[in-house]
Amino acid sequence: MSKTELVDFIADKAGLTKADANRALDAALEGITAGLKKEGKVALVGFGTFSAKKRAARDGINPLTKEAIKIPAKVVASFKAGSKLKDTLN
Repeated sequence: MSKTELVDFIADKAGLTKADANRALDAALEGITAGLKKEGKVALVGFGTFSAKKRAARDGINPLTKEAIKIPAKVVASFKAGSKLKDTLN
């Protein structure tokens, strides 16, 4: 599902205009991003938990040149599905 399709779905289910649904979706995504930056975790009970995880620096290999390279440490976003979401998908 693309963002446009999701906005259409939200507008239909919530009885909103597409513009209002788009703003609501953007606000929700902005809130999740802000929560990850500030606290490192955003939990939506039943749906799942977004978290920011630290990935350690490591050695890698450039696939083109087979040369050893250093991959720097960074923080990546992670998602773990909640029980209701898991049950719905099975």
